[in-house]
Amino acid sequence: MTEDASTESMFVVDCDSHWSEPADLFTKLAPPAYKDRVPHVEVIDGKRMWVFNGHPVGLYSAAGVVGRDGRKEAADLALHHWDFEMIHVGAYDPKVRLQVMDESGIDAQVIFPSTIGLGGQALGQAADPELSLLTMQLYNDAQAQIQADSNERLLPLPLMPAWSVEASVAEARRVAAMGARGVNMTSDPQDLGAPDLANAAWDPFWEVCTELQLPVHFHIGASVTAETFRGKYHWPSQAPNTQLALSGTLLFVGNARVVANAIVSGIFDRHPDLKMVSVESGVGWIPFILEALDYEMAENAPEEFKALKKPPSEYFRSNFYATFWFENNRNKLPELIEAVGEDAILFETDFPHPTCLYPHPLQSVEKKMATLSPQARRKILGENARKLYRI
Repeated sequence: MTEDASTESMFVVDCDSHWSEPADLFTKLAPPAYKDRVPHVEVIDGKRMWVFNGHPVGLYSAAGVVGRDGRKEAADLALHHWDFEMIHVGAYDPKVRLQVMDESGIDAQVIFPSTIGLGGQALGQAADPELSLLTMQLYNDAQAQIQADSNERLLPLPLMPAWSVEASVAEARRVAAMGARGVNMTSDPQDLGAPDLANAAWDPFWEVCTELQLPVHFHIGASVTAETFRGKYHWPSQAPNTQLALSGTLLFVGNARVVANAIVSGIFDRHPDLKMVSVESGVGWIPFILEALDYEMAENAPEEFKALKKPPSEYFRSNFYATFWFENNRNKLPELIEAVGEDAILFETDFPHPTCLYPHPLQSVEKKMATLSPQARRKILGENARKLYRI
């Protein structure tokens, strides 16, 4: 590859995209005895809801803004008023998704859920751990088959039964055996009855993820707690579209919370080769948070600060990745790369969610990427992901 290669000629990995889950996703997978208990859609108080084991666990929608014709619609209209038949077929059909990728110049794609919880947290709310585990495994098995059928171009990440450390360890081993390239984890397992992630009780899980080269992913909004934050970020009298914009902006703060907590918990001192990914969070906030964390720990937790093997700010480059898609409107990307590290940044499109880069994702970042060296462009667009996901 020549040094002046364009983005279109590079190996490109989209490290954050989403499925729009069909209403019959689980009922068509479940054994007959479980079809009325696995997640399915019912209308409750005029709203379509996921109902799991008799309990509403989340709003059901097409969860995207890209229509059948490939054009983006206003977020409030698409998210709240579209029927599922109006969303782009590539939002839920793996074969059509591959066509969308080919049209966009994307070689491989990491995929997350949508309305079952960005970290699968809704599947932990059945009030029946055995049923929750069965449902999650049905989902993970289906994703493994999609990955295999796509010749490893589609990489839908398996969900973890975060209500149990032991179950999470076992499921990580099971999905790794099926070819998983990472795991998708809720940021707040304490919401589901397990210890929080700073607790050393999770060490067996970090150990197995390190051993099996499974980077642990934390998507913004990937917990019951985070979704509650989303509902409170905006002032109630804001217009609906403004509420969505405020939630989308401030959900990034939720992943600053995840990154900061993980760094100072000692996880990476005990598991120095463990990798985590902050998904759909952007990178602009990272230098400030790392600088603030160094200062605050030194000032307010000096003993804990000294107990860490290195300053908090140094752990991001060695153990974290973050995804980039919209930033650099003020030509600050080179400075961000210098602060965060070109080896720690991944590219994403967020298809088919609001703010996604479609219909022309690579063209939309061409000018921004042109401010970087050819080496940095190659790493961010695909080579970092190729290494992380063993593509």
